[in-house]
Amino acid sequence: MKLPVKTPRLFRRRALLLAGMQLGITGTLAWRMNQLGVKESDKFRLLAEENRINIRLQPPSRGIIYDRSGNTLALNRQVYTIEIIREQATDPEAVLNRLAELIPLSKSRISEILVEISQRRAFVPVTVATGLEWEHIAAVSANSPSLPGIIPKLGLNRKYPIGADFAHVIGYVGPVSDYDLSQIDDKDPLLLIPRFQIGKNGIEAKIEKPLRGQAGFKTIEVNSVGRVMRVLKDKAGLPGVNLQLTIGHDLQRFATERMQGESSAAVVMDVNNGDILALASAPTFDPNKFVNGISVTDWEALNDNKYRPLANKTVQGTYPPGSTFKMIVALAALTDGVINKNEEVFCPGHKDINGRKFHCWRKGGHGKVTLREAIRYSCDVFFYEIAIRVGIERITETAKALGLGIKHDLPLPAVRSGLMPTKEWKQKNKKQDWFIGDTANAGIGQGFVLASPLQLATMTARLASGLIVQPRMLNMIDNKPTFINDTRKLDFKTEHLNLIRSGMYDVSNHPRGTAFSSRLNKKYKIAGKTGTSQVRFISKKERETGVTKNEDLPWNRRDHALFVGYAPYKNPRYSISVIVEHGGAGSRKAAPIARDIMEKALSLGENSYGPLPNQLRSNKNKYPGKKA
Repeated sequence: MKLPVKTPRLFRRRALLLAGMQLGITGTLAWRMNQLGVKESDKFRLLAEENRINIRLQPPSRGIIYDRSGNTLALNRQVYTIEIIREQATDPEAVLNRLAELIPLSKSRISEILVEISQRRAFVPVTVATGLEWEHIAAVSANSPSLPGIIPKLGLNRKYPIGADFAHVIGYVGPVSDYDLSQIDDKDPLLLIPRFQIGKNGIEAKIEKPLRGQAGFKTIEVNSVGRVMRVLKDKAGLPGVNLQLTIGHDLQRFATERMQGESSAAVVMDVNNGDILALASAPTFDPNKFVNGISVTDWEALNDNKYRPLANKTVQGTYPPGSTFKMIVALAALTDGVINKNEEVFCPGHKDINGRKFHCWRKGGHGKVTLREAIRYSCDVFFYEIAIRVGIERITETAKALGLGIKHDLPLPAVRSGLMPTKEWKQKNKKQDWFIGDTANAGIGQGFVLASPLQLATMTARLASGLIVQPRMLNMIDNKPTFINDTRKLDFKTEHLNLIRSGMYDVSNHPRGTAFSSRLNKKYKIAGKTGTSQVRFISKKERETGVTKNEDLPWNRRDHALFVGYAPYKNPRYSISVIVEHGGAGSRKAAPIARDIMEKALSLGENSYGPLPNQLRSNKNKYPGKKA
C-alpha cells in the first residue's frame, strides 16, 4: 500500500523560508546603503577626494656661497636627470644595459636601480642618473625608440666652480642616504625624496637647514591607479639663504698652491677683527666628485693617501706647538713676576731635572740669554727654567687667554679644542701625578700640549693687536652681517706684550734669528716664531751617538715644522700660522711658506669686501647665528 506524497506543502515551506532570508538581506543592504549614502556621505566623499588629490614636494633652490670679493664658490646649475618608469619599460634590465652605452652608468649602479624599481609601484619614476650634460641627453633622445620607459628631465645640481681650493671650507653635498637619516634628527620630508642632496661636510653640512631652504609643493589629480592626470596647483619652494665668507679666493688659492706637495695647513687672520682671510689645508680634493656620489676608486684613492687630503688640518689637526708656544710661557712668567726683561738664564746645552737631562736644540748651548734673546734664538733651557718657575696652571691659564685650548665657534665640522693640560687633567685622564718634567716639556710646547693651526693664528693675532679677537669666517648670512667682533683688550701689561713682540721681531730680522733667511722685503717687516715639534722619543743612546737627521727617517717619524707670525711689525694687519706635517725644522720648511703667503696677503691691499652679484637677495629664512 503506498503512502501519500506531501511535496506541495514542503515546497511552500522552503519557499517562504528563502523569501524571508532574501527579504532580510535586502533590508540589511538597503539600510547599509542608506547609512553610506546619506548619513556617512560626507566622510566617504572626503576619503574619495584624498585618494583623487595628491600633494608632491618641490625641492627648493639651495643657497649660493660667495667669497669676500663676490666670487661664487658654490652654485646651482641646470643639469639633466634621467628616470625610468617600470610599467613603460618592457625589460628594465635590458633597457638599462642599453642606456649604459650612452651615459656613465656602472653595473653596480644598475643593480641598485633594479632593486629600487622592485620596491616601488610600476608607474613611479626612479632616478637613474643625474648631473648629466647635454651631450648625454642628445644621445638618449636619438635612441629613444630603443629605450622605452626612459624619461629625461631638467633639474638643479650643486657645482663648485673653483674646485679644490675651498674644498675643506665649503665642503660638499651628496645624495641623502639611509645612514644620514639614522644620524640626524630632521623630519623634513625633503629628505625622503630619492637622491635629494644634503650637506655632507664643511659649511654645506654645518649650515645645512638654512642653505636647504623650504620645500614647495605641487597639487596633482590622479586616477584610480595613481597615475597623474593633471596639475591643480604648483607653488615654488623658498630658496635657501645665501652666504658670504671672509675668505678671499686669491689668497686661498695662493696658499693652497704654495703648500702643494706637502701635508700642511695655513691660516691667515686679520689681527684687528678676526676675519679669516685664508684657511688652507693640503693636499686637497675636488668636491664636485661627491655631488652625485663618489666612485669607489676615487674614494679609496683619497682615503688611502698618507697625506690625508680629506682632513681639514686647519681645525681638525692638533699638534705639539713646539717653540711657537714659548711666547705663552714668557708672557705667563712676566705676568707672575718670576722673570724680568733683563734677567739672564745660563744655557749650557741642557738642564738637569731630577737626574734627567732636558736638552736644548743647540748642543753647545746659548750661554747667558735674556728673555728677548731666548725668543730670538729659541733657547730651550731658558724656557725649561721659567716654565718650572711659573708652573703649569699659570701657563695653561695664559694659553687659554690667548685662544689655545678653546673650541672656536666656526661653521665647520670637527673643530677641535686642542689640549692645555693641568695637574687635575693628568690625574683624571692618565691616573698619574703631575711631574716637574711635564712642566719642562710644556715649556717648549711638547708633552701633552696640543694646538691647531687656527688656534695658533688666533694666539698670534691677539699677541700682535692686544685685542681679544675672535676668529670668524662668515661675513654675511642672507645679506645681513653676522656679528660684531669682540674688541676688548687682553688683560696683560702692554710692556710685557711689547717685549714678546720684540723677541718675535728678532726671530725674523736679526741675523742670528731662527727665521732670518725667511724675512720679508724692506717695505714690510714680519715678526714671527719658528717651531719644531718632535713626534718620536730620542733615547739617551741616540743622543750620545748622534741624533738621526730628519731626512734619514721615514716620513711619518720626522718632526713637524711650524711657524707663526704677523705683519707689518709696526702696524699689524695679519697673523699667520703654518704647519708642515713631518716637515722637519720650522725655519727651513714652514717659515718660507709663511713668508710667501704673508707677502701675497700684504700685496692684496686692504682686503675690503667686494660687491656681490645680484643673486644675493634677502628672504624670510634666518640662520640662527650671532646677531649684529
